[in-house]
Amino acid sequence: MRCENDLRIFTGNANPKLAAAIAQELNTPLGEIVVKQFSDGEICVKIEESARGQDIFIVQPTCNPVNDNLMEVLIMIDAFRRASASRITVVLPYYGYARQDKKVKPREPVTARLIANLVTQAGASRVLCVDLHAGQIQGFFDLPVDHLYAGPLIGDYLSKSGLADGNTVVVSPDVGGVARARALAEHLKSPIAIIVKRRPEPNQVEIMEIIGDVAGKTCIMIDDMIDTGGSIVQGAQALINRGASTVHACCTHGILSGNAIERVQNSPLKSLVVTDTIPLSEDKKIGKIKVISVASLLADAIRRIHLDNSVSELFSHYANH
Repeated sequence: MRCENDLRIFTGNANPKLAAAIAQELNTPLGEIVVKQFSDGEICVKIEESARGQDIFIVQPTCNPVNDNLMEVLIMIDAFRRASASRITVVLPYYGYARQDKKVKPREPVTARLIANLVTQAGASRVLCVDLHAGQIQGFFDLPVDHLYAGPLIGDYLSKSGLADGNTVVVSPDVGGVARARALAEHLKSPIAIIVKRRPEPNQVEIMEIIGDVAGKTCIMIDDMIDTGGSIVQGAQALINRGASTVHACCTHGILSGNAIERVQNSPLKSLVVTDTIPLSEDKKIGKIKVISVASLLADAIRRIHLDNSVSELFSHYANH
């Protein structure tokens, strides 16, 4: 049985604020480590304290800059393995390169599997993730994977915001996200609707069809990630056109690249709820965007992993996907 004193939290440069919040929840200081770059851009890692026999947790989402943050975590894993850590758990609040999880066309890579291979070969003992883009990514690892859901946190926030008043409809922005929408709908005790997207011919404008009654309703769109914001903004406009009174959106991973912020700002969306799995830079902080923290969720999971307790009990009352 491990003792609490063996638990150490370390982070690279991807999301140090989240790592600090997790460490605070666990009542332990962040581990001392230097992660910087040489003048030519190579990653330099130096652990500034003993790691021998320690239960190490590295908190590092592979968000923008994706390749730098990915190399940081791989080199950190290698450093701790060579420093004789007893176990190395890689906490990936956001798992980058996850969208290519299968071959859709000939001669395409499966990058989600490639990243799993790299993390495994670097020397990780286990992985902790939040809302993977596709559940089968867990099977790409030849080591234990704990998969957490931010749905209950988002659901609780929406309930406290008065968005579970009986006039709410949870909307999946595509057919693939129905299970996620159904889980949130059960949490909010609301019906669901589905946006079906199709292209009748190449290069034609996308047509949207909506399955479900949204007229006069408060609609909440739920997705695992929002990148450029195109689909969520198009979906919001389609819901308004169908007679929805107001439209809110929520997701776990707010990537918000390119002109996503401008799109959200100018869209019919009343609010966009994201979590802090990916840090929101100052230039992206607009009034419509609300950030809720997954620090307590990750801290609880880390504590359970460290003490060899059940992680699935965290979601025993949640219809996860």
